[in-house]
Amino acid sequence: MTASSQVKHQEPAASAVPPAASETQWPDQVYDALKAAGISQMSYVPDAGHTTLIRRFSADPEVVTNVLTTEEEGIAIAAGSWLGGKRSVVLMQSSGVGNCINMLSLPVQARFPLLVLVTMRGEWAEFNPWQVPMGQATEASLKAIGLRVLRAETGADLVDTVAQAAAMAFDADQQIAVLIGQRLLGKKKW
Repeated sequence: MTASSQVKHQEPAASAVPPAASETQWPDQVYDALKAAGISQMSYVPDAGHTTLIRRFSADPEVVTNVLTTEEEGIAIAAGSWLGGKRSVVLMQSSGVGNCINMLSLPVQARFPLLVLVTMRGEWAEFNPWQVPMGQATEASLKAIGLRVLRAETGADLVDTVAQAAAMAFDADQQIAVLIGQRLLGKKKW
């Protein structure tokens, strides 16, 4: 396996303009919602938008974390986790969705539960033109392969959406991607 299992370290965050004060607690609340859903495996490619979740899960001794070399490895780990009786979540950026399209046929065809949280790029205040094409294609690509796509633009909406997406995935064997709007993450400054 090319993923590094049980890696417990801090990921550096990209500098970003902080979101409004009312939005600052949503990452911790999303973590709480995922823990309440029974998540015990988390796979990710390092991403500033997921920094709080990565830190919280990495510090949690009840959760196995996997740093991925490419996003499709997370899909295979999620399937293996489910077969081993564990619930997992895969964290990625919209640019990584394109790397997963073929592998997503595994949970769709086998009807394994899948929960993916996708931080969006190529949208609001994007400075990097390379992020725009996949940002525009993310939702359509996920739907075309057979995933159900939910989207959140506010912290409160995201917390509720993640809780419901976890229930849909693990109680009804659905494959769910939750898109986290770029505006919620704040404008990146490099």
